[in-house]
Amino acid sequence: MKGVVLAGGKGSRLSPLTRVTNKHLLPVYDRPMIFYPIQTLVDAGIRDIIVVTGGQNSGDFLRLLSNGKDFDLRRIHYTYQEGEGGIADALRLAEPFVEGEKICVVLGDNIIENNICASKIAFDKQEKGAHIILKEVPDPERFGCPEISDGRILGIEEKPKVPKSNFAVTGIYFYDATVFEKIGRTKPSWRNELEITDVNNMYLHEGTLTHSLLDGWWTDAGTFESLLRATNLAAETGANKMPGRGAPPRQLKHAE
Repeated sequence: MKGVVLAGGKGSRLSPLTRVTNKHLLPVYDRPMIFYPIQTLVDAGIRDIIVVTGGQNSGDFLRLLSNGKDFDLRRIHYTYQEGEGGIADALRLAEPFVEGEKICVVLGDNIIENNICASKIAFDKQEKGAHIILKEVPDPERFGCPEISDGRILGIEEKPKVPKSNFAVTGIYFYDATVFEKIGRTKPSWRNELEITDVNNMYLHEGTLTHSLLDGWWTDAGTFESLLRATNLAAETGANKMPGRGAPPRQLKHAE
């Protein structure tokens, strides 16, 4: 399985912080934001990773991550998203890298307390389809929100005005190689973006979408409020001692 970290976009909700840098390079407690989704993939045993960047500061990812040696990656690749076409638009840029394999996709501002190993194992057992991870949240209207009945997802709505559950689809997705064909059939939304929720609903309609619930806390870091929350949670948990996390990158170890 290969990993995809989506770290494009302008991060306009975090302006003026993002006037001079990419959102995903901002600090969350003791490390850059982008380190967290990469560590999530590494903790799940995924070490062949591509980072989709964008904006005017994409070169800084190369300076920061180099060849991925801080995470003991097999290799790390980079590709560039022009403009802001949405999550699905960014993901399709990874198709040449994926080469028909299953993938785990993590949004670059998603930070979790524990790990996704159980979800990866569940998806490994699927012959085809997709697997999404849900988390109960106080503000499901900010995310893709599933309608659930008897433990089954009936549909997913993007940023609903009236949510049909208290769950959010976290920014961690598992897909088979048909995801790129599905993205090709996706039409731009009212935001003029290709929505990953539409892709997930395609899997749902063909009966191949499964889901699990995330253990531990989860947050994005795309607004000032959620960036502060992410920093506080990481600090309180102890970013270098998080359950299920590997050792911190070597160059980030605290001085003795």
